[in-house]
This record gives sequence, structure tokens and C-alpha cells, in this order.
Amino acid sequence: MLLEIWDRATSVQQPLPQLWVLIIGAIALVVTWSPLGYRLVRHLATLLHEAGHAIVSVLVGRKLRGIRLHSDTSGLTLSRGKPTGPGMIATLLAGYPAPAVVGLAGAWLLGQGFAAGTLWALVLLCALMLLFIRNFYGLWVVLVTGVGVAALSWLASGTVISIAAYVMVWGLLFIAPRAVVDLQRSRRRKRGRSDSDADQLARLTRMPAGLWVGIFWLITAACLVAGGWLLLTTG
Repeated sequence: MLLEIWDRATSVQQPLPQLWVLIIGAIALVVTWSPLGYRLVRHLATLLHEAGHAIVSVLVGRKLRGIRLHSDTSGLTLSRGKPTGPGMIATLLAGYPAPAVVGLAGAWLLGQGFAAGTLWALVLLCALMLLFIRNFYGLWVVLVTGVGVAALSWLASGTVISIAAYVMVWGLLFIAPRAVVDLQRSRRRKRGRSDSDADQLARLTRMPAGLWVGIFWLITAACLVAGGWLLLTTG
């Protein structure tokens, strides 16, 4: 079974025609930047946002305690370690860029023909996150995402798998800067009473929260440009 999954994950699919890639990108843009569509797909962005916090916290030597995903599309990652310093800064910084970085990596994989591998990488991430999810709703989101993507990757034809992978990658590239815009709007509504990643970084570094929002925006926008270029020029 594992060998067959590995064979499917490492199988090569031809990149989609450029016109198809453009159409999928346009659809992904409309969905991710519309209020209803953003609400629906933000669960995946939150999953990856918290995964970014979790992975970096482990890499910098912190002890990961748990991850929570909530029905309002917010999330929380708890880790134990020094509350200040470069490790904590890196952990907080990782969240908002994470979906964009995953999207950029996915764009590169698609350019190499690994559409199935792109989807199976998400399944693997969901499987790892199950070890640290600490609430029922978060468990439901991760299970539905992982099982749904795994079933699609197992049962669908090569063309359908490629389309699904392009939809996911375009969606991540577009939703990452959209989430940063939402962050800034939320901070304005709360008028300085926010406890967002940007505000926590501001308290740790004594650099304005608005500057950190700008850094999030630059990273996610750069990933969108680079990922879009990869998607449109390969094949």
C-alpha cells in the first residue's frame, strides 16, 4: 500500500496548457478575494498558517504543545520555550507567509510535473498535524482536508489531479496576501487592541506592527509573483 502511494505521489503529469492555467488562476483570484469565497477557503490558509508556526517553533528548538483551529477561521499554536529572542520572533513571523511559501513550492513542483506529489505533500502535512491538534473542530478540518485530498489523488485521473493541484496552488498564492489585507483591516477596527502576530512581533522587537504587516505583504506578494511566473512559464 505504501509503495503504491509512493508510486502515485512520484508519478509525473504533464503541465496543463497555459490557457487552462490562466483560467484556473482567474477563478482562484475571484474565489479568494470575494467575501464568501475567502470565508470558505480560509480554513486551508489557517491550517497552513498554524503549520508554519508549528514547524518553525520546532526548528528553533521550542517544544510544540498543540494546535487549535476554530470555526471562525482563526487558529492558535502553543509552544514552550524562551518568550523572547530570535526563536520566538521567527515562530511568530512564520504564520502569514506560510501559505504563500507552500504555494510557491507547489508551483515549482507543478513545473516539474509532480501534480500528484503536490497534493500528497498536503496529505502528509495533515497527517503530521493530527499529532498536535488539540480541539475537535481542528481535528475535523484536518481530517476532512487530508482524507478529501487523499481520495482525490487516489481515485481521480491524471488530468483531474493536475487541475486540482493548480487550483490549490493558485489559491494559496492569492489567499496569502488576502489574509494580510484582512489582518490590517482587523487591526484598524480594533484600534491598537489587537493581539495579532504583527502586534506580538512589535512588542518583542520594538518595531511598529505596521512594519511587520508590510513585511508579511512583501513576502506574500513576492511569492505570488514568483509562483505565478513559474505556473505560467513551465510546460
